[in-house]
Amino acid sequence: MFEVKEIKDTELAENPIIERMSKYDHEQLLFCNDNATGLKAIIAVHNTTLGPALGGTRMWNYTNELEALNDVLRLSRGMTYKNAISGLNLGGGKAVIIGDARKKKSEALFRRFGKFVESLGGKYITAEDVGISPQDMTWVNMETNNVVGLPGKSGDPSPVTAYGVYMGMKAAAKLQFGSDSLTGKKVAVQGVGHVGEYLVKHLAKENADIYITDIHQDTLQAVSGKYGATVVGLEEIYGIDMDIYAPCALGATVNDDTLSQLKCSIIAGAANNQLKDETIHGEIVKEKGIIYVPDFMLNAGGVINCYAEVKGLTADWAMGKAEDIYNTTLSIINRSISDNVPTYKIANKMAEERIASIGRVKLPM
Repeated sequence: MFEVKEIKDTELAENPIIERMSKYDHEQLLFCNDNATGLKAIIAVHNTTLGPALGGTRMWNYTNELEALNDVLRLSRGMTYKNAISGLNLGGGKAVIIGDARKKKSEALFRRFGKFVESLGGKYITAEDVGISPQDMTWVNMETNNVVGLPGKSGDPSPVTAYGVYMGMKAAAKLQFGSDSLTGKKVAVQGVGHVGEYLVKHLAKENADIYITDIHQDTLQAVSGKYGATVVGLEEIYGIDMDIYAPCALGATVNDDTLSQLKCSIIAGAANNQLKDETIHGEIVKEKGIIYVPDFMLNAGGVINCYAEVKGLTADWAMGKAEDIYNTTLSIINRSISDNVPTYKIANKMAEERIASIGRVKLPM
């Protein structure tokens, strides 16, 4: 599934964009540029078999445009699997805006982005992701109705995402430690932005021993002071003595370098694409006896929250659906154990089976 490798400048001629789209079954890419507002963005629609492609917009200061392209391809494909395994009637898509979210935001930029979203005619529905706030989505909504996660409606999806991660983490603990209690368990949370902080809040209520790190020192100190978490360095977090590693920032942090340092029994976090190469690192974590909870299933609370808004369902429905991530996690891990197959393969298969099944239902008579 997540085998889209890093694209280098020299690789572009050898791997044309449309060829890459074909290889990973993407339906559409929209490149967005507006000199007046400084907008530079990419919208990727991966698959609309189950319904319109829903996935958040991420704003990040990418090193270059190829890095942004790589990210949007991986993330949009992940959304297809996430929506499918969650039982939602949605396809997968994603958008990335290139720029520093702390310096480059403006009403004009997001309204211009909204026009690009509107140009897709409902094929793509956007929402919040890393670097994006409910206010930003309000500006997008001025130009398109194809946006969810708005203030006064379902709002910030982060609490629902964090709750789903917390429930999946507890399920993994039940199978790994014999109890789903996290009291006294050492949990390292990498990234304490919106979702990470809510996860820390749940862990603190259960009296877990929490370690945190983040690239933003002001956020780090605020979360530490509020919940009594221990602050560690960005690189230090991989090597600390811990039971659970919870990556809640960017992806690919489970890789050759970190796996030689990680001393955890469970990997369960909110970040997307945590395994740098799932075919390699998914096998390694299994061999090490580490339970890896597939990220696209575990962090589905956010899209569940957005789906509730699209369909007019209640906040209680969304939280109940996120709570059921506990049972899905148990099912995936148990199947992984019985079949002696890495958890990511089980989760991928479950998602692919639903897409194929519903795809047959939608065929013309």
